[in-house]
Amino acid sequence: MSSEYRRKRRRNPDGMIEVHDVMTEVLVGRIGNLSETGMLIHADTALVDDALYQFRFALHDPNGSKHTYEVGAHHLWSDAAGTPGQFWTGVRFIDVSPDDMQHLRVWVQQPGGDVEWR
Repeated sequence: MSSEYRRKRRRNPDGMIEVHDVMTEVLVGRIGNLSETGMLIHADTALVDDALYQFRFALHDPNGSKHTYEVGAHHLWSDAAGTPGQFWTGVRFIDVSPDDMQHLRVWVQQPGGDVEWR
């Protein structure tokens, strides 16, 4: 029996949101869901277990303005997706600027997208 319980609200995006590795400028994948403490990435390649990354992605705020985020992230787990060469990857944010965190909280709380609590 799993003892994992998510403490923060997670929101699924309404559309495709690309995630890029800031250091290599490579497209890592797309956001599966997002909270203020981490995200699920539908990755195009396997990430290194337990590694640290710096990711960039952009979200639209309630006014329709686009905000670009750069976050430090710790790779927690990966699992093969249904498509060969694709992976579900969970990361925990370890560095988010105060401004980005405020924007992220607003985005997660917006109506729309499926919301998950556990």
